[in-house]
Amino acid sequence: MEVRFQPGNIAVSEGAIVAGLKFFAGYPITPVNEIFEYLSQELPKYGGIIYQAEDEIAAINAIIGASWAGVKAMTATSGPGYSLMAEGIGYAIMVEAPIVIVYSMRAGPSTGVATGTGQGDVIQSKWASHGHYELIVLAPNSVQECFDLTIEAFNLAEKYRVPVIVLIDAVLSHMSEKYVWKSPSEVKLITRKKPAVPPEQYKPFRPDPEDLVPPMACYGEGYAVLAESLSHDERGYYDPSKETYAKLVERLTMKIIKNKKNIVISETYMTSDANTLFIAFGSVSRVVHAIVRELRSEGIRAGLFRPITLWPIDDEGLRKVASKAEKVIVVEMNYGQLYREIMNILRDKNVLLAPVIGPDPPSIDDVYSSIGEIL
Repeated sequence: MEVRFQPGNIAVSEGAIVAGLKFFAGYPITPVNEIFEYLSQELPKYGGIIYQAEDEIAAINAIIGASWAGVKAMTATSGPGYSLMAEGIGYAIMVEAPIVIVYSMRAGPSTGVATGTGQGDVIQSKWASHGHYELIVLAPNSVQECFDLTIEAFNLAEKYRVPVIVLIDAVLSHMSEKYVWKSPSEVKLITRKKPAVPPEQYKPFRPDPEDLVPPMACYGEGYAVLAESLSHDERGYYDPSKETYAKLVERLTMKIIKNKKNIVISETYMTSDANTLFIAFGSVSRVVHAIVRELRSEGIRAGLFRPITLWPIDDEGLRKVASKAEKVIVVEMNYGQLYREIMNILRDKNVLLAPVIGPDPPSIDDVYSSIGEIL
């Protein structure tokens, strides 16, 4: 272990290298350019390849191809770039390509304030593509978690053969603080399951009945494999029948839902007796954490629930900590994207929204001005 002092973008890059990243493709965009620049210098030292694509469409498809070629692959982008990746994300879900996308939110809509921050991409991070599916979104709130959760993102992608999003924001991208760097021998690393049957018996999309995830043979390993974006059977062959399509979409969904208890992560702070429960994620949760301490000093029994996996969210953990709360306040830098999900989970609770809107990092005063009337 080694203590380092770096911004979040570099911690993400270091986490990816430790996790075994071997192919990075991207297109320059604020606020993740430092990831591209750092990996361009460092990844080749570990036998990795950097590819500057002509656009984000090419970048997402390049990492899908690299994943199917057998290596751990990643891209990094922000809102406008992620919008362009939407079709590729759907393709990755359909062919079950384990990939990681680092997504640093900035102020929108459109190009918004390119150097500003925001949290307006919560829904897009999951539902950018069309059709019904599940993927995994992790939301760090510190440089340490930028490092740790990038490693976790690769593990989850490899284990469940699904795109995993590391959802940070411009504050975390550029904020520097201490974090503990760990070597590959000091962390748990997961690689995708491989076939246990000979090539003549292998079907690329026949799932393991225990976790619904198919073992993955890659190109060049002696197996016949297809990466078909259309509705396909277990062989990978196009099949538009109702039975095949329904079975496929159900499995793509249930392989995450069924394993949710092994995926979700959350954190609580002073929630054991809280009658006012705050919910916040990412960089905003750091501000709310400080406010909870201040409110406690004033005799208000406040607490904080921080979802670390936004998709899927730890709904069981949330219901447990909210059971004694008279008031639930969701603080986020948008007009209620996570709030909608919380309302759906806590239907019997008084759930209120405290939006903090602006391209600058939110201060304690900014958050207080939003929650003042509610309190």
